[in-house]
Amino acid sequence: MARKQSKQWSSRKKIIMGSIGVYALIYFFVMLWNTLKPLPTGVSYAGKLHSTDKVKFISNLSYAQDQQGTDTVHENNIFEEVYKTIEQANQFVVVDFFLFDGYYDGDMDFPNIADTLSTTLANKKKDNPNMPVVFITDPINRGYGSYESRWLKKLRVAGVEIIYTDLDSLRDSTPIYSGIYRTLLQWWDFSGNGWIANAMASDAPKMTIASYTTLLNVKANHRKAVITEKEAIITSSNPHDASGFHGNIALKVTGPIINDILEAEEAVSLFSGGPKLPRVNVEEIEGKYKIQYLTEKKILDALLADLAETRNGDKIWLGMFFLAKRDIVNALIDAANRGVDVNLILDPNKNSFGHEKSGLPNRPVAQEMVKDTDGKLKVRWYNTVIGQYHTKAIWIQTDKHTVISSGSANYTERTLDDYNLENNLRVIAPNDSKLVTEMEDYFKRIWNNEDALYTVDLEVFQNSHTWWQRWIYTLQQFLKITTY
Repeated sequence: MARKQSKQWSSRKKIIMGSIGVYALIYFFVMLWNTLKPLPTGVSYAGKLHSTDKVKFISNLSYAQDQQGTDTVHENNIFEEVYKTIEQANQFVVVDFFLFDGYYDGDMDFPNIADTLSTTLANKKKDNPNMPVVFITDPINRGYGSYESRWLKKLRVAGVEIIYTDLDSLRDSTPIYSGIYRTLLQWWDFSGNGWIANAMASDAPKMTIASYTTLLNVKANHRKAVITEKEAIITSSNPHDASGFHGNIALKVTGPIINDILEAEEAVSLFSGGPKLPRVNVEEIEGKYKIQYLTEKKILDALLADLAETRNGDKIWLGMFFLAKRDIVNALIDAANRGVDVNLILDPNKNSFGHEKSGLPNRPVAQEMVKDTDGKLKVRWYNTVIGQYHTKAIWIQTDKHTVISSGSANYTERTLDDYNLENNLRVIAPNDSKLVTEMEDYFKRIWNNEDALYTVDLEVFQNSHTWWQRWIYTLQQFLKITTY
């Protein structure tokens, strides 16, 4: 009897172990495929270099006289330019934004960006029923299927075409989790009303389990663009009320590059089940600025090439929310060590919509960069008394010209290794041009604390804990488990 039971257990054990082995094999290949699979057509786009006579620089800044927030001032210019651009459109409006809602915790009086933008777009469609008005966005704004926000409902009722990006078509940036998500969780039926608190804000609609399993497979359409037949704005700013006091930058351009931007946006629309987008009939001109539209990894490729061209005596200004991409970190270290004047203004990564953050990745990365250049590379932290320093811009000046790259892309693997959807404008400008001067004045104002305490010394956020952060940061990079 004991021998029979032993044989039964042995057979059962073989079945269990065999099933685990089969699942492990499926898990491995599914994980590998979704990390490396072909990108949808049109993703990772590099447009042509076009000429123009005008590139407009726009910025948002929040600042105070000290670290306690005395006499806080908010300079909010970007969305005023966005509203005006939409209102002046005659043929079409195409908008692509990542975060779009007015939910937030606390009693802070944030700007009503989501409501104003949704009203502006809805009114444009109502006043021009035959005009294409297209809103491309990330499914985070409907809780990954859990609800419809009142701002998106306003657009839908007005007839605006809303396209929720099909994130499943994109590569997965967190392989360990994505293998589980793709083989098991995405197939489960979690239908029903949301009942779990929303991670974005306590007053936001509740979410389902299915929504959270999708959220944890971290990736996004992180682009930020407004396009009409007259002009286009590429920015780091989201129409998200709780982000209303973040520091951000935008560039506004005109000319044939509009068609490049529309082509890249059309790719997202098509693989997400949306329509083709209109085009403009604009001829090339001779202008002092050369401009190029880049998305995803093409942003990284162009940036590394521009950094490699810098030599002793050249200058770099960088304003960045997240800096972690190893290729860029190494390129900046190398530039500083060959005599390039490298100045970084970084967010200290200390808060996110009222929640305390760990300081990752910027603090351990900054410590490493300063150490590996013997202090030649210089870092200052933005004094984020309210919000974040959410800018993503670099300014690289050689004796030939100045290259500027600005837009949605943080300098991380998720944003620059063809996982997220990202967009940047790359500008090649004469060193004595208005754009170059305005941007350098912007960086100098912040760096030198000309009329407020914009930035603080490196040592303010460097302490013994930073060494532990470096170990955590290294482990996160290895396992690809990050939120940045």
